[in-house]
Amino acid sequence: MLVTIVDRSRLPEPGPDPDFHFPVVSRRRLSTGMHVWTVEQREVPVLSFLLMLSSGAASDPADRPGLASLTADLLDEGSGTRSALEIEDALSRLGAQLETEVGSDATVLSLLTLSRFKDAALDLLAEIVCRPRLAAADVDRVRDLRLTRLMQLRDLAPAVADRTLIRVLYPDHPYGHLPLGTTRSLQGLRPEEVAAFHATMWRPPAVTLVAVGDATHQEMYDAVERAFGSWSPGAATPAHPTVPELPPPPDRPAARLVIVNRPGAAQSEVRIAQVAVPRQTPDYHALLVLNAILGGQFVSRLNMNLREDKGYTYGARSGFEFRRAAGPFAVQAAVQTKVTAAAVREAMKEIVEIAGCRPATEQEMSLARSSLTRGYPRGFETAGQVARGLAQLALFDLPAETFEQFIPSIHAVDAAAVTTAAQRLDPDRMTVALVGDRAQVEPGLAELGLGEPLVLERTDLDADW
Repeated sequence: MLVTIVDRSRLPEPGPDPDFHFPVVSRRRLSTGMHVWTVEQREVPVLSFLLMLSSGAASDPADRPGLASLTADLLDEGSGTRSALEIEDALSRLGAQLETEVGSDATVLSLLTLSRFKDAALDLLAEIVCRPRLAAADVDRVRDLRLTRLMQLRDLAPAVADRTLIRVLYPDHPYGHLPLGTTRSLQGLRPEEVAAFHATMWRPPAVTLVAVGDATHQEMYDAVERAFGSWSPGAATPAHPTVPELPPPPDRPAARLVIVNRPGAAQSEVRIAQVAVPRQTPDYHALLVLNAILGGQFVSRLNMNLREDKGYTYGARSGFEFRRAAGPFAVQAAVQTKVTAAAVREAMKEIVEIAGCRPATEQEMSLARSSLTRGYPRGFETAGQVARGLAQLALFDLPAETFEQFIPSIHAVDAAAVTTAAQRLDPDRMTVALVGDRAQVEPGLAELGLGEPLVLERTDLDADW
């Protein structure tokens, strides 16, 4: 009998990074101006369709937060000659599921189906997108569901912290609200506003349809043309629509310390954040490596300090939210009430030190590079994953070689580049927002030099939530 002896006393040496090649992408446009991107992926008989509108919650009118998201949610509540139940039945017969997502910069509808159903699936998708009913009764029902959801979120400390932070970081800016909207806005919203928003924003030139799966490029393009080729802009449509322009975000926060008072709270939900950079920033890869070291993985400095060393929290993490305009960088953690100020102090210390007196070590650089590159190809294994990747290219107008250059670009980042990237994190531009017991946390926070706190009570949240 052959016996293999395995040495389990040490970890195996990692091999080289696997070769990664992104599939060939065909980019074309219909006569209506709609973009059609296709990728052949013939291993499994499925097709993934992803329809992306290049506008999201940032396109909400200033007095109507939530309008873009509500409009997107109403698309499958009735369209053409079908009711919501008939749409659901049609999806079931195709073995498909429609998913809708609304972010700050884009609205996405995704549909996965068997490749032999591609024409029927695209016909249904076109009907939903181009000819939604947007009936008054459906507007009322979906709006009421959202109002209920907003009431539920008021009791969730993480949701309150996120919402408070974004309002303070982006006052009077299109990024200053979440897609769900606010109670005040939704209560005053009329069905005709939804119809007008759809007619204005949902236009062929503002849409990219990505098709990935078991068909040729030409077969996919022809199917899209049959389904969407007759989509004509409505009367309210501008002649030459463009991606909505975003004003520059404010450089300094409206308040450096915000406390949402929750008397008796056993722990504080903490956010430390600043307006950072847009996705098109040239030091994108250095920022990813920086974040992996600072708070992007379990062995990051923030987690090892606040969780493993001090025992303040079950976990601390950080991240950049890359958007078309400058998105936020944020540290987040839920910490014991009695150590709230100490946790904020330690987190701020980590942010300052990685930019100066304690730069990234070679061991940290190696771990960060590995965490970002080892599993990278797995992010493009399915048709849906490839479609989502391409949507990122379309949304941020990134070069075609973006994905193939990712691993080499990460390996090219050195410690000096990480230090330079870390210097973008400016403690003087950061806002500390926390949800917790004011009476217990405020005295300690006063010693951190964050200025007079902006204190919000639960009643302050009702109108604009």
